[in-house]
Amino acid sequence: MDPIDLWSVVKENRLQDRRYLEMTNQGFYFTNTDSLQQYLHEFDLHLGGSLGSQDTITERDKNQYLLSSIMEESISSSQIEGAVTSRVVAKDMLRKNRPPRNVSERMIVNNYQTIRHIVETKDDRLTPETLLALHRLMTEQTLDKPEEAGRFRQHDDIHVVDAVDGEIIHTPPSFATLPGFVDDLCLFFNDETPPFFLHPVVKASIIHFLIGYFHPFTDGNGRTARALFYWYLLRKGYWLTEYLSISRVIMQSRAQYYRAFQYTEIDENDLTYFVLYQVKTLSKAYDELKKYIERKNQEKRQLIALQRDKGLSPRQAQIVEWFRQDPDVVLSIKEVENRLGVSNQTARTDVQALVKTGYLAELKINQKERQYIWGERLGRSA
Repeated sequence: MDPIDLWSVVKENRLQDRRYLEMTNQGFYFTNTDSLQQYLHEFDLHLGGSLGSQDTITERDKNQYLLSSIMEESISSSQIEGAVTSRVVAKDMLRKNRPPRNVSERMIVNNYQTIRHIVETKDDRLTPETLLALHRLMTEQTLDKPEEAGRFRQHDDIHVVDAVDGEIIHTPPSFATLPGFVDDLCLFFNDETPPFFLHPVVKASIIHFLIGYFHPFTDGNGRTARALFYWYLLRKGYWLTEYLSISRVIMQSRAQYYRAFQYTEIDENDLTYFVLYQVKTLSKAYDELKKYIERKNQEKRQLIALQRDKGLSPRQAQIVEWFRQDPDVVLSIKEVENRLGVSNQTARTDVQALVKTGYLAELKINQKERQYIWGERLGRSA
């Protein structure tokens, strides 16, 4: 069959079941497909249902897994936008609460703080003010013009270009449309529009696309769009989304990510392309989470054996396991506090107990600062 004729048939079929959305007098379309319905059914079972709450994450592990996932999302989302640093360095910075040394590290810290803020305020409504505050949190001290953090675009001298050949792939609508767009976006986010039902995952994906399409900010639109995607899903009860790193999957398929934007725009603003890409990304992120938890459960079984054999508490066994996995690691009390998600006093008590029993050794940096390394007793047991 001739490709043009085939496409005409497919297009006509899709037109029969498409839904129309309007943002600032611009029309967008969306069509449900069989594959999309299957993905959405699985998300409803896992991301907010009984599988997530009963079989996937235990209460005791939630905080640790959440900290790890927020770190992963912060690093990947920043790297998509050009942050240049290794995952090892970035995680070490976040765990030790070290101040960022350059713009790349500042982007990652901003992402981390923004996502934690979203988790704490996920039930809030979106307003123009909260959108600006979100952008300010995300972009502070990372823009060429610092005054543009938390401010809507004031000009039309902006284009989205291909990072490889510099070709312009998208020119956003005029900044004059932004006040109307932001008002429409808030109504959409707060479920006041449209008059028909859209699955929350579909709606979150459309919100993501609209930020990229209208480009309300001079920079930081991608980071803000991905943050809104998380926020909306958490707001709608998909609590397991907190533990997924969407941006890490996008990092692995950036060409498809950009093409999903392009295909939507060149085919009469048909949002189906971008929505399908997003749900596939979400599905892969969930699969990676299951593998991560399976690995952590294996580690937990090893920790239980360590507790039984050495008489350690669960937290102390976890600290010892970090040194067994990486004998060269050097930890501070602050890093133990951050990695375990406990108070400073609890972290200090656990570490000092391990020093007293010989599993760790204290390393004096100066009169006040102490760090901790592989201890003599741990060396004999390894």
